[in-house]
Amino acid sequence: MKELELAQSIKALGGELYIVGGWVRDTLRNAKPKDKDYVIVGVAEAALYDKFPNLLKIGKSFPVFSMEVDGVNCEIALARQERKQGVGYKGFAVYAHPEVTLEEDLYRRDTKANAIAFRVLDGAIIDPYNGTADINNKVLDAVSSHFVDDPVRSLRAARQACELGFTVTSKTLKYMNKTATELASEPGERLFNEFKRALSTEEPSRFFRILQQADLLKVIFPELHALIGQTQPEAFHPEGDAFEHTMEIVDLVASFSTDPMTRFAGLVHDLGKGVTPPEMLPHHYGHEVVGLEVMDTWAKRIPFPKNWLKSADLVISSHMKAARLSKPGKIVDLLLSVENSPLGFEGYNAVILADSKGLPYYLADYPSYMEKIKKIDMSKCPPTLKGEQIGKWVKEQRIRQFLE
Repeated sequence: MKELELAQSIKALGGELYIVGGWVRDTLRNAKPKDKDYVIVGVAEAALYDKFPNLLKIGKSFPVFSMEVDGVNCEIALARQERKQGVGYKGFAVYAHPEVTLEEDLYRRDTKANAIAFRVLDGAIIDPYNGTADINNKVLDAVSSHFVDDPVRSLRAARQACELGFTVTSKTLKYMNKTATELASEPGERLFNEFKRALSTEEPSRFFRILQQADLLKVIFPELHALIGQTQPEAFHPEGDAFEHTMEIVDLVASFSTDPMTRFAGLVHDLGKGVTPPEMLPHHYGHEVVGLEVMDTWAKRIPFPKNWLKSADLVISSHMKAARLSKPGKIVDLLLSVENSPLGFEGYNAVILADSKGLPYYLADYPSYMEKIKKIDMSKCPPTLKGEQIGKWVKEQRIRQFLE
């Protein structure tokens, strides 16, 4: 169905069709908008089914429908109000009725920049909470105290600030802080979704810094919060403590690679520094070993993809030695590990380059070295060798090829 045709049908039922949320926000900031979300005001659910008998309802606790509009599957919701009566994002009582006004529906939304509507029939902008001013000033400000009803809104605000290049108002930071208790018990899947999207932005560090401003970093990502105040040798790390170094690296890796998994590997490369004993500071001997334990603890709370965890383990365990290896056998082992890693050489090199500000010769010219160590004529393998002996022979041949 065409959008205008849908709007006219809704008008004939005595209601109005609006586009709300991110599409309106991005259109007003002259950015390329994404998916459209529609809200219908002034129409009962039964009347909607009478008009569109094949309408597919996808909302379990409130009336949200899926419909193809202009060839795209879109979500269409009836205007509603929500009242917090439980814990988490499911703890709501929902009231959807033709009497619910557009302004009431927008009032329950998270930030003013997302609480603007576009009336489809005539293109009018309805902005009861002055979100346009926030867009112009590049700030995210909560519409009301209802912000705290869904604790993951705190992560969403930090993530949207990253995506948009906005700041978050002090009022909203206070609301974010009030979600700490509920956030601690939120499903890891919801946290990871915002985390991954934040890593996909141009400046991922903004996400973690905003959470720290709201005093939430220690609640959601304590492994990163533990890096704050962990001093480092100033000669090698003039940027400051391990947290500042990590924020610098994740942004630098982001400038090299758009892959969120690669950016994640950069983010966690120094996790072990967060548990360095105070008496050892500013040095962090062995942090590449204990970092694997910290990563394992984190992975028990957040459902990181297996490929992400494999990539993290490789980077955590090898980032210190990558630039220092001199024995051909060790270099060959690392080259093969990188090739077999989900990161591959492109991702691994992005992290090492960001952290070390350069690449060792064998990583900088890895194609030629990989070609060398793969030129093994297995027909020359002595027929008397068995099992592990064959593996040892293959490794010796690879080392010889590497040295040629």
